[in-house]
Amino acid sequence: MRILVTGGFGFVGGRVAAHLAQAGHTVVLGSRKAIPTPPWLPQAEVMQTDWDQLVTLERSCKGVDVVIHAAGMNAKDCASDPIAALAFNGVATARLASAAIQAGVQRFIYLSTAHVYGSLLEGIISEDDCPQNFHPYATSHLAAEKAVLWAHQGGHLQGVVLRLSNIFGAPVHKDVNCWMLLVNDLCKQAVQTRRMVLHSTGLQHRDFMSMTNFCSVIDRFVSCSGTERFTGIFNIGSGTSQAVLTISKFIQQRCLAVLGFEPELHRKDELAADLSIPFNYQITRLNRLGVNLDLLNNEAEIDKLLAYCQAIFEQSRIYS
Repeated sequence: MRILVTGGFGFVGGRVAAHLAQAGHTVVLGSRKAIPTPPWLPQAEVMQTDWDQLVTLERSCKGVDVVIHAAGMNAKDCASDPIAALAFNGVATARLASAAIQAGVQRFIYLSTAHVYGSLLEGIISEDDCPQNFHPYATSHLAAEKAVLWAHQGGHLQGVVLRLSNIFGAPVHKDVNCWMLLVNDLCKQAVQTRRMVLHSTGLQHRDFMSMTNFCSVIDRFVSCSGTERFTGIFNIGSGTSQAVLTISKFIQQRCLAVLGFEPELHRKDELAADLSIPFNYQITRLNRLGVNLDLLNNEAEIDKLLAYCQAIFEQSRIYS
């Protein structure tokens, strides 16, 4: 298949693009800038995407079977400029969906976020729950989801919305800024400072998913037949939540095994007010598609991430 990956030079887009290319697909990397084919994916094509021009987006979608839309503003930038957030995450996605329709794209996969449900993810959350988060990051993603689902409802293409939980793993190249992600940040801290600092008690629960498992999910949606059960909204996670403190201690253990030292772990004192409700991010719809998630991938992914951090950040180690 010929697959366009927008945000293909970013964290999720880059890993997905590399995975799809290795699987034998023809990958087109969408980029705002006119840049050459990257050395980390020499077999890919690079297509400049002007998000304000429908005609250039149609050109990017020409001959494409599947669009994986991974480009978007992060939460911090969305909070700083809510208007730009809606313009890019929302309006630009609608424009890309229109371009995909005009180009005859079969399937449009939009990578959204679990945070559309709420600013604090607690309790049981399924796709039937109503989004309650009014942060510009969440509302702009939700606007984009509606545009994709509207195109699907009209029968113009097969629309898929994937609401991602906490994805972690090493990026495909050193210029990717993925260090605001919790697990990635903790691994970087461990290498640079020999410490890991949590700005909470660590008792809150999250659903962590390795990039390897997420790429397996993408495989299923790319290769599936065009039946209705493969379209619509899907929660994407491991289906098993754990406390931030638990995965922090696991990183400590893997750091000792992989790098030969155990970083100190610092966190806030436990307070009753900080106790959070257990979190269950239900992935029943995903499970029905027969996607095989291997939780052992978490260990391998963290090991690779620690090794990557050592290779990139060891020279900038901060001594205290």
